[in-house]
Amino acid sequence: MEWNDEGIVLGVRRHGEANAIVELLTARRGRHLGMVRGGASRKQAPILQPGNTVSATWRARLHEHMGNFMVEPLVIRAEVLMRAPHAAYGITHMAHVLRLLPERDPQDALYATLGAILDAFEPAPTAGMLLARFELALLAELGFGLELETCAATGQRHDLIYVSPRSGRAVSREAGAPYKDRLFTLPGFLTAGGEPGREDVEAALRLTGHFLLTRALEPRGLGFADARGAFLAAWRRAAAGPGG
Repeated sequence: MEWNDEGIVLGVRRHGEANAIVELLTARRGRHLGMVRGGASRKQAPILQPGNTVSATWRARLHEHMGNFMVEPLVIRAEVLMRAPHAAYGITHMAHVLRLLPERDPQDALYATLGAILDAFEPAPTAGMLLARFELALLAELGFGLELETCAATGQRHDLIYVSPRSGRAVSREAGAPYKDRLFTLPGFLTAGGEPGREDVEAALRLTGHFLLTRALEPRGLGFADARGAFLAAWRRAAAGPGG
């Protein structure tokens, strides 16, 4: 068995003295593991860092075996991501929640989304917005997509400013007014685009965090890794700027 693909490194763990088990989110074959011989060496280790994109050749005797990877670098992002604390924590968090996806299940749209996010993840003003969009996309891939186009109560498509924490559906200003203290804010950038302010990003991350936790993680007996909270703290400091 053999195939060639490109993939984003999600995680690496040492295997023996010199080898490494590498986890990739591949372009056409989803989340996939394989062993890289010599992956712990000085030559290979800089390539096999989370966030980097590699060209990978996978070989195994049988399809169900873990198999071996041979990798070559395509896009090296790790140095950029590691020098910004929010970016370093962010890729760790995204790798953690991507493990909710079944192995070897094609995720081409999510692969493209993750690559685009990582390319623009260092500047703090955009990182929070990008993480919220990633979590929203992941919810959809997991089958828990939020319904943000029409009001759950009236069916209208305008003036949608809330989200029900139970149904995950949008609610209009008028329909939600009596219950606004129990509803999430729906930031406009999640549906209409545009440049959000910090309060909008905070609201978006509260929204996506709630549904990832209650719909995807807690039913599996899981919670967020510490990296998400660390991302939020680092992002807030960076977004506030000097003295913020």
